[in-house]
Amino acid sequence: MSESKLAGQFFDAAIGLLQRVRDEESAHVAAAGTAVADTVAAGGRLFAFGAGHSSLAAQDVVYRAGGFAVMNLLTVPGVVGVDVMPATLGSALERVDGLAGAVLDSSPARAGDLLVIISLSGRNALPVEMAMNARALGLKVIGVTSVAYATETTSRHLTGTYLKDHCDIVLDSKIAVGDAELTADGIEAPFAPASTVVTSALMQAMMAAAAEELVERGIEPPLLRSGNVDGGTEWNGRVMTEYGDRIFYRH
Repeated sequence: MSESKLAGQFFDAAIGLLQRVRDEESAHVAAAGTAVADTVAAGGRLFAFGAGHSSLAAQDVVYRAGGFAVMNLLTVPGVVGVDVMPATLGSALERVDGLAGAVLDSSPARAGDLLVIISLSGRNALPVEMAMNARALGLKVIGVTSVAYATETTSRHLTGTYLKDHCDIVLDSKIAVGDAELTADGIEAPFAPASTVVTSALMQAMMAAAAEELVERGIEPPLLRSGNVDGGTEWNGRVMTEYGDRIFYRH
């Protein structure tokens, strides 16, 4: 069977982006890892939020083998994923002013915690207000976004600002506006988005940096093991019991 030319081009594009964020965002990733480690060491809780497909990278660090047990998903009904019907409702909710404040006020997040907000464009009201309100509540905020959108699109928030403007640390995914890496003759629209690949890699790199930082301080990272390896379930039970006051996906 012959190879697909376009499939190969996508792999090349994704690898190129991963190499770029590794080279250009290394200091920011290390800073984000330190912030996560600081929060864990101080007894704080970790939260991740993303809307639509940006939620995939947030979910990728919650309750998973090799992940921190204390990372929780901050959910907004109708916005996390594409399971809501119609799916377009999720996009509409991202533009609703005031929704983020209501979500945070009813969440377990409190001063001293850390929130990672993932939004590719960072232009909609929901991620912008989520960052603004979280910082006002005393949370540390890490934003994972494509900074290019701030120069090539118009903000949809009444302040005219973007997610990147309200974060303590920003991880730039370097994704081009439109999130489609390929074009080809006979195909009218650009295609093959790479934002999920790159954003998930940034998230996992940040958590790896946090684990490294904790070990250097003599603190065992609160990691989960796979439940599909011998002893994994018992290990996870111990970790969840030890950190039960910081885990909210069990209730």
